[in-house]
Amino acid sequence: MIEAHALSKRYGERAAVTDLSFTVRPGVVTGFLGPNGAGKSTTMRMILGLDAPTSGSVTVNGKAYARHRAPLHEVGAMLEARAIHTGRTAYNHLLALAATTGIPQRRVDEVIEIVGLREAARKRVGGFSLGMGQRLGIASALLGDPATLVLDEPVNGLDPEGILWIRNLLKDLAAQGRTVLLSSHLMSEMSLTAEHLIVIGRGRLIADTSVAEFVRGAAGGSVRVRTEEADRLRTLLAGPDVSVASAERSVLEVSGLTSDRIGRIAADAGIALAELTPQLASLEEAFMELTRDAVEFQAPAREPALAKEGQAA
Repeated sequence: MIEAHALSKRYGERAAVTDLSFTVRPGVVTGFLGPNGAGKSTTMRMILGLDAPTSGSVTVNGKAYARHRAPLHEVGAMLEARAIHTGRTAYNHLLALAATTGIPQRRVDEVIEIVGLREAARKRVGGFSLGMGQRLGIASALLGDPATLVLDEPVNGLDPEGILWIRNLLKDLAAQGRTVLLSSHLMSEMSLTAEHLIVIGRGRLIADTSVAEFVRGAAGGSVRVRTEEADRLRTLLAGPDVSVASAERSVLEVSGLTSDRIGRIAADAGIALAELTPQLASLEEAFMELTRDAVEFQAPAREPALAKEGQAA
């Protein structure tokens, strides 16, 4: 279990993390989300004792990381997969880690097999592809058979087979009762892997909830309505904060009203509905909606395309 209590970190005048409290519980994959510059990397570094908090505290399995007698057995981490001596082979890299932390050599063979690097284990890391480097980083995190895992962008560079592999691996590890904290910018993958989310923006907590509740609580969802009186219902639903679109004659896509409200309006008007189905926002849409005011770097608004030669501007 990871527990952060009023965690804050300042670099001079800049606050990277401010009064951040959360708990990452065992048994589920917890996604750690936030826009660029939100403070995710700083938070993970404080969890692992690489940065000292300005105030507050963070513990892993009841202790600060540095106070564990054998930290690699408690926490496996991958913050930068390619932070490995390029002249070493994958096997020797893992063997050196094992030798300095009291891990038996047979565990090196086990994790190499787990991450699918058996054929490349004796090759120098400098010649590894990005995906192979990710697998080696994950092997390093698993080496001590830890109760807690902290992984930053573990699917970066993996092919579809590799992405499916890491997704199933993390779910299996959580099912064993381990604590899994996963940071990623790939919302589609996070929605398939994580059950719980911790979302931060500008160093502050935005959400600490299940994936389902996070998506359900975001604006942007719509309601699909099917009726033979679509035109009349469209008129009745009209309002300043209501949007009604129609791709088919008898189907309306309504934003700005709940399905209960639409149903009451239709019932009061005597309009029979063949379908009334809420369409939830995707995780990506929910994330964009709830972090809109916490984005540190924003792209400029698109300018209109230039008029073609010979056309009036």
